[in-house]
Amino acid sequence: MKTVFDTIILYVRNIKLLRDFYVENFNLKVIEQDDIWVLLNAGNTNIGFHKIGEKYLKQIDENHQFDNNTKMVFEIDENIEAARKNFLEKNIPMREIKTFENYDFWLCDGTDLEGNVFQLKKRK
Repeated sequence: MKTVFDTIILYVRNIKLLRDFYVENFNLKVIEQDDIWVLLNAGNTNIGFHKIGEKYLKQIDENHQFDNNTKMVFEIDENIEAARKNFLEKNIPMREIKTFENYDFWLCDGTDLEGNVFQLKKRK
């Protein structure tokens, strides 16, 4: 069987907040949206944000930052130090830039407004 990775879906508290975050900061395009769903095009892959069901939303504190094991990686074409600085100026939490021995990329992790981790990746 041949497969192609098409979409990753994250269950979130506020789809409009995250839609605006990723459109503004990553220039992603909205493909479709309604009250509980938004689908963004991120190049070869789509990112879907699905609103958490009301039953579960009632159990989550409004200021809760989610802790999950998913990281979205975005390869960028601009200077990674400038990109990191831009995020920090917008009060978006960013870690230090790093790389690994014999690895062709610089990396920098950040978190969105609900605590989802994203990574900037820039070829050396």
